[in-house]
Amino acid sequence: MPEGDTVFRTAQRLHEALAGRAVTRFEIRVPRAAAADLTGETVEEVVARGKHLLVRIGEWTLHSHLKMDGEWRVYRVGEPWRVPSHKARAIVQNADRQAVGFDLAMVDVLPTREEANVVGHLGPDLLGDDWDLAEAARRVAADPRPIHVALLDQRHLAGFGNEYANELLFVRGILPFRPATEVDVVPLLETGMRMIRANRDRPVRTFTGDTRPGATTWVYGRARRPCRRCGTAIESGQLGADPTRQRTVFWCPRCQR
Repeated sequence: MPEGDTVFRTAQRLHEALAGRAVTRFEIRVPRAAAADLTGETVEEVVARGKHLLVRIGEWTLHSHLKMDGEWRVYRVGEPWRVPSHKARAIVQNADRQAVGFDLAMVDVLPTREEANVVGHLGPDLLGDDWDLAEAARRVAADPRPIHVALLDQRHLAGFGNEYANELLFVRGILPFRPATEVDVVPLLETGMRMIRANRDRPVRTFTGDTRPGATTWVYGRARRPCRRCGTAIESGQLGADPTRQRTVFWCPRCQR
């Protein structure tokens, strides 16, 4: 599942393939940006902002969000794509490399000076130079909603997704339904920061320290299976900011109180 660490690694990979090179093919396959053509411009850099990806090309920015299923892949020019072509939403190519965004949920092309229109609402970035623990904690601690919902609100802090929220709350022994105003937020976010920064450079995300398939999580995706700590069956339910944003939550009724 794409979360802040996934987007960070994606930005690194695209930057390595594209930065400093002139664009020889630029194609956007979504209606609102389909007319954009940055062929001939030079890619300045590729950066992550929370779960958003910003490809800065000349004085323009190609903005995308991976949401649940999106991904960017890099190919050598002429190499066959290993994803069906109808899933492609954006193509940025130079003389040697081709970056293709598949199943992207958001794609925009806008002047770089206007990036705030698409990422200005985000809170401190867990993997960014602007990370501010005190400010992120202040925002989360003031939220009366369940702590799981507060952690996923990108206006509070940018980078956590559902997997991180579930695993982080287990590690800290906190029920996902507990109001954020009743949680000791600073140590919670310190733990989360260490988690996502440890995973930032790993090819396989793990919360347990074990990278074997099926062994990477404590509770996420493990409903009705025994807790790795106490053996109690993991429970699951639905929780979200509103009915359109429900997420599956997992918890151990003994380890999380």
